[in-house]
Amino acid sequence: MKSNDALRLLAGFMVLLSAGLAVYVDRNFLWLTVFVGANLLQSAFTKWCPAMWVFKKLGLKEC
Repeated sequence: MKSNDALRLLAGFMVLLSAGLAVYVDRNFLWLTVFVGANLLQSAFTKWCPAMWVFKKLGLKEC
């Protein structure tokens, strides 16, 4: 798996997880969705994402 695929997988999983937690546990988990969205926005402009750094350390290849 390449790092871009892993990033999309992680972002999608975190959004679905936070939505499920907001429905079944507490609606404050929606702040996790806000964090994920804000991180995606900033990475679009800065071309830097903390998750990509982690994926590189784990040995995933870039595209």
